[in-house]
Amino acid sequence: MSFASFGLSEPILRAIAEKGYTEATPIQQQAIPMILDGGDLLAGSQTGTGKTAGFTLPLLHNLMLKGKRQSPKAVRALILTPTRELAAQVEESVRTYGKHLPLKSFVVFGGVNVNTQITRIRNGCDILVATPGRLLDLVGQRAVDLSHVEILVLDEADRMLDMGFIHDIKRVLAILPKARQNLLFSATFSSDIKRLAEGLLHNPKIIQVARQNSTAEGITQTVHLVNGSDKKKLLTHLIKTKNIPQVLVFTRTKHGANRLTEDLIKEGITAAAIHGNKSQGARTKALADFKKGDVRVLVATDIAARGLDIDQLPFVVNYELPNVPEDYVHRIGRTGRAGNEGEAVSLVCVDEHEYLADIEKLLKRQIPRVAISGFEPDLSIKPKPIQNGSFARHNTANAPRRGGPARFGARKVDPAQRMLHGAMQGHKR
Repeated sequence: MSFASFGLSEPILRAIAEKGYTEATPIQQQAIPMILDGGDLLAGSQTGTGKTAGFTLPLLHNLMLKGKRQSPKAVRALILTPTRELAAQVEESVRTYGKHLPLKSFVVFGGVNVNTQITRIRNGCDILVATPGRLLDLVGQRAVDLSHVEILVLDEADRMLDMGFIHDIKRVLAILPKARQNLLFSATFSSDIKRLAEGLLHNPKIIQVARQNSTAEGITQTVHLVNGSDKKKLLTHLIKTKNIPQVLVFTRTKHGANRLTEDLIKEGITAAAIHGNKSQGARTKALADFKKGDVRVLVATDIAARGLDIDQLPFVVNYELPNVPEDYVHRIGRTGRAGNEGEAVSLVCVDEHEYLADIEKLLKRQIPRVAISGFEPDLSIKPKPIQNGSFARHNTANAPRRGGPARFGARKVDPAQRMLHGAMQGHKR
């Protein structure tokens, strides 16, 4: 299906053509007409299938049809995302597809000077992309006017719930006008997402393009069983022997990401780390250098699992498996995007066998094991509990429930999400 068949305005079609796209992806084919109709939408699609354009294109078209802002300082469309990287990339997409339109967009997130953002946002904008915390900071300083928001988009809504943003989301909803179009995009349809949708959306259309918690078909997945002490050597071996120009590597912890980056550099491999303890400037530079090819390996924690959009990224490595099975899907979804092929490799030691079993249970299939000569695991080694940030896997008092949200640092996911329906009834359109 061509983009012209949706009835999008000529300036938007021109921007799409300049980007080199000709045919809409399945999520775009379903979402764009529904959003153009003006109703609420609950959309589920696996990562890397074009969700951002799926809501950005019709959002731009609808704003143009409605004319100018009601108030010079107002925000007309609000897009909330869980991470800084995702916010920056969504706003970049807004600018890309809206380059021939007289619409103004801004992005705001934490980790950078708030006063600079206040100066820029005081005069309002048509489209504001934001992370919840920084948005509320700006609201508290009366630097942003949300009283005229016509369209609300919650992007990666499941990730926002996982990261404990439910209270922030509820505070934002309380500020917005009741009459608005609501679009909720999520990689998975968990029970928490369904409860959120019940309280937020009004007679929504529902689409789910891929099987829940499935991975992209173009991704080749393999597992290398290896001793934990041999992982660094095996990773270096894979990078050098496969001669891969770009590799995204995931670790569980920030300190682990830093250590691995230093070790790779010592082996003559250009590498950079990206995680929550890095300043926003450092994170932005690391991602930019990786995209340009100045850095061969980007080592990331799960903060980047959904926020990175890199064209034709060929290779993703799970240096350590995630403790939450769904995060595996989001991690490897950084490759094999938009119909391209990709490869995802997981280095699994004996301590992670339970993690692997949970992931395969979620995927409903076994990931092929591939032995690497010289790196076979010592079968006599016994598993040990994994210290994973604020909890250990075998500490059941603190461990996340199977298939559910985990704790991130000391911050917990709100256990009272079942109260969402009643709390948000007053904020429906």
